[in-house]
Amino acid sequence: MAAKLNININEWFADLADQFRDLQGRHPGQWPVAPRVLCAIGVTAAVCVAGYFGYWSSQFDEQDAGLMTETRLREEYKIKTAQAINLEALRAQKVQVDQYVERLQKQLPSKAEMAALLTDINQAGAGRGLQFDLFKPQQVVIKDYYAELPIDIKITGNYHDIGAFTGDIANLPRIVTLNNLALSTGKDGVLTLEAVAKTFRYLDPEEVAAQRKAAADKKKKAAKPS
Repeated sequence: MAAKLNININEWFADLADQFRDLQGRHPGQWPVAPRVLCAIGVTAAVCVAGYFGYWSSQFDEQDAGLMTETRLREEYKIKTAQAINLEALRAQKVQVDQYVERLQKQLPSKAEMAALLTDINQAGAGRGLQFDLFKPQQVVIKDYYAELPIDIKITGNYHDIGAFTGDIANLPRIVTLNNLALSTGKDGVLTLEAVAKTFRYLDPEEVAAQRKAAADKKKKAAKPS
């Protein structure tokens, strides 16, 4: 039985091999069944490969891009939905923030009020019996939303008066900070305080316009190709 099966398989392979002989010069329609089937499979595979790289691959890329866009839009929709639900709470928070910013702005003097503030700082020391050995305003530093005025000060007096002076500075209606404090004792026991007092003011409309113009010019310059 096994020998007969082996003979049949050999005969089948021999018959299959015979179908691929003498194909040159013959029309494909006249080929035997096996070469025609193999040729059809090859043509089908070639068409599929060409179709994938020539057409379907771009469609798959568009599909992936569309899927990413859909995912992004879904996330944006969730965020905006949450914002819409909490809109009243957000509006209330905005009102609170605006009120807080307004209170802070009231603590910042205008450009015209800076002279009066410098007088208040001077009087805070004089009122405590302190002697100003140095009171020198420096160059104004313009920031994005405010201006900063550093003042080099050097005062002498006793310990308690200097301590009271720092408390008076902290209680001024305008914002004034003491920085780089250095305290030293003289031969007679009198203390000397050296510090940089910084006060701040909001920018006037001309300065705001200049800041915005400078920021816009900087942005254009950064975006300009080199």
